[in-house]
Amino acid sequence: MAQKAAKQQAARNTSILKRTHLSSLAINAAFFLLRLIIFQASCTRATYLLYGLLSAPAFVVEFWFERIGRPTVGPNGELKKAGEDLEAKGLTEYMWDILYWTWGCTAIATIFGDKAWWGWIVVPLYSIWLAWTTFGGLREGMAGMIGAAGGGEMGNGSASNRQKKFEKRGGQRMQYR
Repeated sequence: MAQKAAKQQAARNTSILKRTHLSSLAINAAFFLLRLIIFQASCTRATYLLYGLLSAPAFVVEFWFERIGRPTVGPNGELKKAGEDLEAKGLTEYMWDILYWTWGCTAIATIFGDKAWWGWIVVPLYSIWLAWTTFGGLREGMAGMIGAAGGGEMGNGSASNRQKKFEKRGGQRMQYR
């Protein structure tokens, strides 16, 4: 069976994209229907402005997933390109987090009103925390490499207790016969 992995990837991507689009349609349609029918009194122009502004990242991510993940099929039905893996780690995983969090904020704002959009502030805070921990770990790793390459002498503060006791007794002694 030729290109079995590519066909499986294409089927998986098609299924994920279909589920994503249906979920997005359901959440956004529920927002508009409930806000127009049930919560009409609390619905203002600011409600729709906030909705448009804070739902835009989810729409951009969904469009991006459609572009990179949709399989391409030739005119005779053969698979040309399976699409990128939508379950990949790294940036794709972060984009799923943005999509899910935006959907959650939209669902909560549907029921509780405009103040629920403040929950969206978590996304930039998470980005800042993720960047800080990533670059902080990188900085510590580089400092360790510089300290190891900088010479043999490390201060007494970084020596182990065993090494301190050994140096207190006189260090390394040579025995002659």
